[in-house]
Amino acid sequence: MKIGLISLGCAKNTVDSEIMLGLLAQAGHEMTNDIHAAQVLIINTCGFIDSAKSEAIDTIIECGKLKEEGTCKKLIVTGCLAQRYPSEIKQQLPEVDVILGINGYDKIVDAVEGRLDYFNDMTLDISYIDCDRILITPKNVAYVKISEGCDNRCAYCAIPNIRGPFRSRPIENILSEIKRLLLQGIKEIVIVAQDTSRYGKDIYGQPCLAKLMYEIDNIPGDFYFRIMYLYPDEVADGLIEAFASCKKVMHYVDLPIQHISDKVLLAMNRRGDSESIYKIFRDFKRKIPDCIMRTSLIVGFPGETQEDFQKLKDFVSSIEFDRLGVFEYSKEEGTKAYSMKSQVPARVKKQRYNEIMEIQQAVSKKKNAEFIGKVVRVLVEGVSEDGIFYYGRSYMQAPEVDGYIYFIAENQAIDMMNEDEMPVKIGEYVDVEILISEEYDMTGKIVYTREMTD
Repeated sequence: MKIGLISLGCAKNTVDSEIMLGLLAQAGHEMTNDIHAAQVLIINTCGFIDSAKSEAIDTIIECGKLKEEGTCKKLIVTGCLAQRYPSEIKQQLPEVDVILGINGYDKIVDAVEGRLDYFNDMTLDISYIDCDRILITPKNVAYVKISEGCDNRCAYCAIPNIRGPFRSRPIENILSEIKRLLLQGIKEIVIVAQDTSRYGKDIYGQPCLAKLMYEIDNIPGDFYFRIMYLYPDEVADGLIEAFASCKKVMHYVDLPIQHISDKVLLAMNRRGDSESIYKIFRDFKRKIPDCIMRTSLIVGFPGETQEDFQKLKDFVSSIEFDRLGVFEYSKEEGTKAYSMKSQVPARVKKQRYNEIMEIQQAVSKKKNAEFIGKVVRVLVEGVSEDGIFYYGRSYMQAPEVDGYIYFIAENQAIDMMNEDEMPVKIGEYVDVEILISEEYDMTGKIVYTREMTD
């Protein structure tokens, strides 16, 4: 059967989507990127916050219309929304034929072939992650999920209820997967989990992310790896030293702290305090001066006063993050914060969001300008729509969440070429001199490529 898959949400969801595609391909099914040609449509949903739920529901409704047109014969919904709201999907979205929760990914072949129409049990088994997968990431980039679930129980977050407790994969399984990916030509490995800094604590008795980093660093090959989603309270000196010592780890630190007011952090049920958070960022910068610092924040959490918000603004101005994401607090069923008093009005949340982003845009523009005249190594990911520029990312930009570096090569007319004729190959590294910088993107020109010198 021809199968189309739509993957929504985070990088962890992307890995799960790739696993389903791999299982379906092994079973002899054909994949298509054209959803209008698909006989079976799979939507791997996110159900974390209201905006993600709305996107998932809208996508289901749009795909349901394809069933009415007669192209699509079966619509399957998987992922977090399916795990969190199975009965609501069944009652309110009759166009959905099969509902598989987050523990049903390894049953996708049975679902497609008509042997299963519902699976929503919560199990602790995560062996499905070891299955071979078909990558849907940009060429030569792959995510590797090192754990599933979360134990942090932040007051605003429904993930532990949806994905269950924190479960780490054995180190040897992760290393084997990375080696398989490198044999496929992968150049950038992106390590993901709900909380990467806690990795190994459940199966080895202590956090082992630093150990895992050294093991990855010892794998032969021309590749780099990136660590995402660190949780502050598990970032000890040994982990910072691993970032400083490993030759292949990108000096890019993704450390979502959500807030800096001690009162708000306590209400959020976040471990650690403002003093320890400030210290972590300063320690990283002291030991790794060229590291790119990224964080995520929540504005408008219940009880957040103007004084609390001012502390957050001062923090953003003081640290000067290279990359920063901001979210307006989303009231989620089943969380401690859902029934908290002093809910912040929507207009206030929006205003606070805008104020933080205004500060960050100025910081980001200033930070990017510091790279003008410098040469950075860029992984080529594609050609811009106008056919004039290539684009890609350096260690400074993580996939999907950060901007791009656009660049040109001499004697090119890339809009008229097929990929084999291009002077620069997608999925390879080139050296680019930065000539122009904006708030989020940079523009430059190639000064050296490996192909040109070989």
